[in-house]
Amino acid sequence: MKQSTLLRDKKQRKLMFSAGLSWLFDAMDVGLLSFIVAALSVDWDLGARQIGLLTAINSIGMAAGAAVAGAMADRFGRRSILLWTLLIFSAASGLSAFATSFVILCIFRFITGFGLGGELPVASTLVSESVPAKERGRAIVLLESFWAGGWILAALVAYFVIPVYGWRIALLIGALPALYALYLRRAIQDSPRFINQQHLRLPFKDRLRSLWSIKYRKSTIVLWILWFTVVFSYYGMFLWLPTVMVMKGFGLVKSFQYVLIITLAQLPGYFTAAYLIEKFGRKFVLVTYLLLTAVSAIWFSSAVTAGMLVAAGISLSFFNLGAWGAMYAYTPELYPTSIRATGVGFAASFGRIGGVIGPYLVGMLVASGTAIANVFMIFFIAIVIGALAVLFMGKETKGTDPDRI
Repeated sequence: MKQSTLLRDKKQRKLMFSAGLSWLFDAMDVGLLSFIVAALSVDWDLGARQIGLLTAINSIGMAAGAAVAGAMADRFGRRSILLWTLLIFSAASGLSAFATSFVILCIFRFITGFGLGGELPVASTLVSESVPAKERGRAIVLLESFWAGGWILAALVAYFVIPVYGWRIALLIGALPALYALYLRRAIQDSPRFINQQHLRLPFKDRLRSLWSIKYRKSTIVLWILWFTVVFSYYGMFLWLPTVMVMKGFGLVKSFQYVLIITLAQLPGYFTAAYLIEKFGRKFVLVTYLLLTAVSAIWFSSAVTAGMLVAAGISLSFFNLGAWGAMYAYTPELYPTSIRATGVGFAASFGRIGGVIGPYLVGMLVASGTAIANVFMIFFIAIVIGALAVLFMGKETKGTDPDRI
């Protein structure tokens, strides 16, 4: 890969790693949830519907957090909202460890999700506004690559901690980002674009109206379809990975081991997307990686041997997370600074509705005896719809400046 000025510039490098670590902690918490529900199904004797409900409630919190934090970031700045969302989700994650009932755990997971959902679009907006246009796409995909690091940490905690010390300790580990927020408070600043345009701040109603104005309506529709289909399929598939492997006949510890291997494939998925996104553009990466994700989903659902299951899972992880990186890079580039965080936040929020439906739908279908292959066919169709929306309705944003259009 051609050496990037992104990592040579000290200030940009510091921002990337600072925002990236907050992204990593978010991913670790989401990843831990997928392993914890597998452990809870044994410890608390939870059925498929209850597991689906717990993961859905987490996504409801993320939907609310994305919309609220996105809107507030255009009003109060990216930095302060990023810090608050980080504190909210880490504190709630730690408190989840002391839940004494399923209902209490659901309440804490909603609050955790609120912080998680708010942090992600604000962090991507901050980084997107703070780097040159020629590096912007690569910067966001590299930021997204920290998500893989968080999942890898979650898989390691699940493999080494949960079987020995239990799921409560894993949730306590999820409270550690609160300490990181204290460092982040001094380490990062608001983006130059936001600071320079503070005098142009629009009221919330005007920002919302702008998203659906003639100028941005088509972009908003494409983004909402894209986010819904990607989040619906991702959370429907990946939060159920350990449980699906248990259903296919593998033990809990063995399933955690396989998911760790599959998770490692996220990193090359991100890095290849980071390279291709500045070479061939956002649409090429999104459409290609989404279609290959759809094919991988069918392959994974039909796999019967351990080797085939891991190979299909690696392919699914590689292409799906590469597409996620491209989606986060693409979204902020479609709106000007005055409405960017609101646009990104509401697109992510609408997507999180898919994150609510996906895992809960899997729980209902599995409980009713539906074959895993049929469940994954639903995700195949959804992903293809998202890819086609970008292909035929989306516009290329490589090298563009939405503030000048």
